[in-house]
Amino acid sequence: METDSVKPKKNILNYINVYRGLAILLIVAGHTLQFGADNTLLRKITFEVFAGGTALFVFISGFLFQHLSYKFEYKGYLSKKWKNVILPYIITAIPGIIMCLCIPNIYKNPFDGLNPLLQTGMFLTTGRVHNVPTWFIPMIVIFFIASWFLLFLERKNILYKLLPLLLAVTVFMPRGDIEPEWVMNLSYWERYLEYVKFFFTGFIHFSSLYVLGMYFSKYKDKIDFLYNTRFIIFILMIIISAADIFINYKYNIVNGSVSKIFLTVLLLGYLKHYDEQIKACLKLNNVLDFLAKYSFGLFFIHWYYVFAFNYFLKNIIPHTNSAAEMSFAGLRFVVVLFLSLLTLYLTKNFLQKLKAENTRMFIGV
Repeated sequence: METDSVKPKKNILNYINVYRGLAILLIVAGHTLQFGADNTLLRKITFEVFAGGTALFVFISGFLFQHLSYKFEYKGYLSKKWKNVILPYIITAIPGIIMCLCIPNIYKNPFDGLNPLLQTGMFLTTGRVHNVPTWFIPMIVIFFIASWFLLFLERKNILYKLLPLLLAVTVFMPRGDIEPEWVMNLSYWERYLEYVKFFFTGFIHFSSLYVLGMYFSKYKDKIDFLYNTRFIIFILMIIISAADIFINYKYNIVNGSVSKIFLTVLLLGYLKHYDEQIKACLKLNNVLDFLAKYSFGLFFIHWYYVFAFNYFLKNIIPHTNSAAEMSFAGLRFVVVLFLSLLTLYLTKNFLQKLKAENTRMFIGV
């Protein structure tokens, strides 16, 4: 055996692992900690603060993809993504699909009336209807398919030269949004195409974050620059956030990702700089490591608890007292996070008792 042909194994960096734990907390916060009546300034502020965690998730995906690209083999890469991303996505979609078919009005299913098998195909290929956050999966699949091309551009020293253009696209092409009520005057196929357009627009919008993650993975020494310029980055983030709130409140134009670009790199700089201190604080590091390991599973199932919480407690949700609204939102965050983690933990242990070799294939954990 020729030892010089064996590629050294790269371990997942602790600060990136911690980053994953914090990123999933922001994802859950974005779906639970927003409060205030629609179109009010309070609602716009909470949206700006808590929404947009997808940017962090996309950034980490790009970082880890490049970090592990030394062993890239296209067929094997896609096979692993099928097992560890797409299969658990399909399995954890089952509760949402059942609710779409059994309580279509309550669950706001825009495809109600079509053949159930056809509906199921529409749900899984768009990801937005049956489990709102999982529109991310059809979008990230595009990155999986394009993985060989991204590495080709990187090795030709082209990819990172495109970053200014990609960042400009993120700034001037908002991700947008879509709700079932907005498409009900369209035909079924037009509705479906709107949902496809939504995740494809997301792919274009978030491409800069994915490539930015790859850039800092390839040039890890530049992460120190982010910490050294942290005050400038923080000030720019605050300015952009204030501008986002104003534009959203005044003109109802939503981006939500621009300020998160600054948050993304600011957090990376801090986590790398304090990596040794975080590792030395065993309890904190273990908690964040636990969240990181459960992050994909949390992403897959937390929306079901958000829906249940809002539906069963809708009659007691406060709407006139900001302090009460904040407390209620905080309670929702804690309950959703706890029940999601508990469900994943119990399910993982149950699958292990059934001798499942890879529980990630079922629930993402």
